[in-house]
Amino acid sequence: MEIAYIDFFSTIHEATTNRGGRDLMAIYTKTGDRGETDLLGGDRVTKDHARLEVCGNLDELNAWIGLVRCQALPDEVAAVLERVQHRLFAVGTELATVDSALNLSYQRIGPADVAELEQAIDRCDGKLPKLTQFILPAGSQAAAMVHVARAVCRRAERRIVSLAKAQPDTVSADVVVYINRLSDLLFVLARTVNAEAGFGDVPK
Repeated sequence: MEIAYIDFFSTIHEATTNRGGRDLMAIYTKTGDRGETDLLGGDRVTKDHARLEVCGNLDELNAWIGLVRCQALPDEVAAVLERVQHRLFAVGTELATVDSALNLSYQRIGPADVAELEQAIDRCDGKLPKLTQFILPAGSQAAAMVHVARAVCRRAERRIVSLAKAQPDTVSADVVVYINRLSDLLFVLARTVNAEAGFGDVPK
């Protein structure tokens, strides 16, 4: 079975096949060769489904954050981004599940996750000069990459909001708030990375 979005820590068993008595994760299954895939819980959907579009945007966002983490970063920024990558898997798992009973069995995003982002924003922003004008997504290479991640995060947010409008019972308010706050965090982290690298803000 092909899985739309895999939370490695809680659903790995759903993406495995038995080969000679050994459980291995299948790299290819051929079940998606006709443009369909399975949501967590077994619902079969086409790969252009709105829920898959959301998951794809989250995957892209996580990949960009992973690329950012390959750069030389302040220790706090690196630690915050590592935590965010893990929580994005929880977001993806939640949004790839339409079965409410099954969804409750997974680790969900909640107010504590939002508070964690806000605390990181406050810590980092408190060390930065007051922002008095619009700035360009530029400066150091690492900061520019964080800005790309921020832009992708905003796109993911738009897709999530569209899904929430279409299927309100399947998207929690906490997820919408978390992704909105994450884009704010990424903006602050981009400024932090520039400041630490000696670039500062780049005025428009």
